[in-house]
Amino acid sequence: MSLFNGLFWLLVLVLLSWWIACFCFFPYVVVSVLTPCIPGLKALADILLAGVQFPFKCSDNMVNQRSYNSY
Repeated sequence: MSLFNGLFWLLVLVLLSWWIACFCFFPYVVVSVLTPCIPGLKALADILLAGVQFPFKCSDNMVNQRSYNSY
């Protein structure tokens, strides 16, 4: 079962997480600069940061062979 979890996270990493991180990168940079001026953007910045960190989370789950519901 743990091998299946590792393969699952590998597929998510390769097929999905890179696209999400690339999509979230530039908006995160812009929003994070504006967040001190506009505090309402904090929630959006946190969501975009989670998108940027998604490949790390997938690779960490793959290496440790955690189940799919550990995100």
